Amino acid sequence: AVRDAFRIAMEERPGPVLLELPEDVAGEEGPHVLPVPVHPIEIPVAHRTALDRAADMILRAKRPLVMLGAAASRPRSTAGLSGFVRRTQIPFFTTQMGKGTVPGGGNLYMGTAALSERDYVHEAVDQADLIIAIGHDTIEKPPFIMGPKGPQVIHVGYTPANVDAVYFPHAEVVGDVGPSLELLADRIEGKLPNAGALLSLRDGILSRISDRATEDRWPPTPQRIVHDVRQVIPADGIVALDNGMYKIWFARNYRTYVANTLLLDNALATMGAGLPSAMMAAMMYPDRRVMAVCGDGGFMMNSQEMETAVRLRLNLVVLILDDGAYGMIRWKQAVDNFPDYGLTFGNPDFVRYAESYGAKGTRVESTEGLIPALEAAFQGGGVHLVAVPIDYTENT
Repeated sequence: AVRDAFRIAMEERPGPVLLELPEDVAGEEGPHVLPVPVHPIEIPVAHRTALDRAADMILRAKRPLVMLGAAASRPRSTAGLSGFVRRTQIPFFTTQMGKGTVPGGGNLYMGTAALSERDYVHEAVDQADLIIAIGHDTIEKPPFIMGPKGPQVIHVGYTPANVDAVYFPHAEVVGDVGPSLELLADRIEGKLPNAGALLSLRDGILSRISDRATEDRWPPTPQRIVHDVRQVIPADGIVALDNGMYKIWFARNYRTYVANTLLLDNALATMGAGLPSAMMAAMMYPDRRVMAVCGDGGFMMNSQEMETAVRLRLNLVVLILDDGAYGMIRWKQAVDNFPDYGLTFGNPDFVRYAESYGAKGTRVESTEGLIPALEAAFQGGGVHLVAVPIDYTENT
């Protein structure tokens, strides 16, 4: 059972496995000595017929666009994926969980779909006639909505597409993603005169995304907070997001240069996930800068884990974005014209709250004070909570 649990955890799609044993069985002695040997699982490349069909669709496209999803960030696929983008010169955008898949992105990165529609990057999505969806997992919130009159879609993944009402690809390339993309690039490299047709939109999209990123307003805008966080986090530093309105702004505005350095949940998206995610990242990568970004509501759902972080002597900065409300739910209610009801609450003194666990605490009192406060927190080491208010009026 243990060996099978490891196998299931490592095969497609990889993830956690629950191994539940009755109490009497768990207490018995077994014949094996742990750890149980685990062998890597080999995945074949896509069939040549599927590759030929996909290549034909790409060669006929006038405005192709690549989309990178969560599964594209696997280490085994990074080299082939980066090579495909470089060799074809087709512009790309990412889902929230696909950020950082192509290091830096260069001049082909069009943005991130923080919403399912009418986001900045959808200006390019709406004009594309073909989307090559690499590593898309429908567990994520849809990065775009397919319809009868939309672009054709090619699904490239380790497993077949999970077809639903908003994702029904016209062709599939199923197999080991990295090597399969290398074979696909072999078929189309140098034959794509229309590869960069959508790049004329790039500057305008990225300019609108970065608007107000340096605005000196108090309380600071989400764009300014994202900008300032990026200034103190090196390329390999890790930011773990909780779930709230700020997650949309970080997904949209935070540029990533290494895969899996912006940790977020775009599926079930439970509040309270940011702090424990950051704690584990700090344990795994003690030499990197690690920051948890939490709303006040999400942080208070399991803030007692500050004691765990202190006890484990982690080097961790916890940034609390304080609006005294459930900001994401407030935004959704406003969009649906519902009255603002049951969304505001009082908070503790976050500085003293952190100190009560043996951590350090800082309250930011001005927009220009955020970067120095974060830098001082990292320089000081240990667990350090930094609280700053946030102005969400930009949401509406």
